[in-house]
Amino acid sequence: MSHVLVIQHPQLPQLSLPATERRFALSQHCQATFARIPVPADTQLDDEVRRELQAACTDFAVLPDLAFGRDVRLIVSDMDSTLITIECIDEIAAQAGLKAQVAEITERAMRGELDFEQSLRRRVALLEGIPESSLHAVYADTLKLTDGAEYLLQECHKHQVPFVLVSGGFTFFTDRLKTRLGFEHAFANELEVAGGKLTGRVLGRVIDAQAKAEILTQFAAQYGGRSVAVGDGANDIPMLQAADFGVAFHAKPKTQAHADLCINHNGLAALRHWFT
Repeated sequence: MSHVLVIQHPQLPQLSLPATERRFALSQHCQATFARIPVPADTQLDDEVRRELQAACTDFAVLPDLAFGRDVRLIVSDMDSTLITIECIDEIAAQAGLKAQVAEITERAMRGELDFEQSLRRRVALLEGIPESSLHAVYADTLKLTDGAEYLLQECHKHQVPFVLVSGGFTFFTDRLKTRLGFEHAFANELEVAGGKLTGRVLGRVIDAQAKAEILTQFAAQYGGRSVAVGDGANDIPMLQAADFGVAFHAKPKTQAHADLCINHNGLAALRHWFT
């Protein structure tokens, strides 16, 4: 199978990358935001090239030259801090002045320092009594799509690549994003509501790291081809490992260490541009 060196940056043609140019004739393959350079499968980037690309804040990798839609047949994505820019639970807590307390637990869970399910139940318990209307406020006023998210979904529709959103967050947000963006499937945790207020509990099985991996495996078997998983937290690691390509998106170091590809500087359009 042929391989490519893919280099991505919003102003790639304007970068000064002399070592990369000498080694790979970058300018002959450079487009507006990415380059795809045919290379042997055993290509190793030497330290000079690697340091140069890292210093220029590019995202780069050597990977098989695969087609989006023909070879890559499934995208499974995390929601919070991946498809969207926020951690929804932190912003719900902000409505009651509890953001700092909840966000500290969230950060530790995403770094893999806490058991995800236990940390989720602990955070949700702190939300007891918050009006359900606070969720509407977060969705309407605070939730923003990550740069490149709409482009990625458009490309999925264009090339008939199913997109599955699997989140340790909440169905209130995943269901609305599913309707808004028109993707196929969404899985998340359901917050219990009584009398118009959050009870501090979740209903049913928690979507934790293992559940995410199981969902990916299920859909990969259904759709065939190569699967791609993308996420940022430690609870995404089993899902990234279960996919053919695990992509760490602006991720914690522990997550990056378990990923095949890392997007540290670009938006979600970079996920699409790993492939033809």
